[in-house]
Amino acid sequence: MSLIVLYWILLVVMAVGVVGACVPGLPGASLILIGTLVWGLATGFAGVGWALGTVIVVLGLSFVIDYLAAYLGAKRVGASTWGQVGAIAGMILGFLGLLPALPVGGPLAGILLGAIAGGFLGEFLYRRDLDAGPRTVLALKVSLAIVVGTLIGNILEGLLALVAVAVFVLTTWSTVMAG
Repeated sequence: MSLIVLYWILLVVMAVGVVGACVPGLPGASLILIGTLVWGLATGFAGVGWALGTVIVVLGLSFVIDYLAAYLGAKRVGASTWGQVGAIAGMILGFLGLLPALPVGGPLAGILLGAIAGGFLGEFLYRRDLDAGPRTVLALKVSLAIVVGTLIGNILEGLLALVAVAVFVLTTWSTVMAG
């Protein structure tokens, strides 16, 4: 296989990685890292230093952003650990399809609805000291804050992934097209 064909295949894999950085449950920055490493192996790591360093930083930041975005969104409205754990459990169950089948959206809608339902349920169960009305309102605020925080984090991760791919292209394009 020629290097040009490999390069375009890896760019497609990296584009999937950019989408995956925005969509919970799909691989994101890790696909970009794999693509960069494959290119590095194919070219003896010539001219891949900046791209590889950028992708490693983006991968690390993605983990931090993923955690902090949902956590800070939840803490801002006073979420308990129960609400956060409920949202994560709901997200996983929604992705795996253990929620009722959805006519539109499939697993992605399941992730969103699962996180909302799980966060609500976890917070509602934890706040037994409150009456039903305030308890319901707080649980709803918490579940929505977790989801909004997660969505903001996913957008940031997608932008970082896009930067990583741009650095890869900028540092390797001239080598590929010259060869």
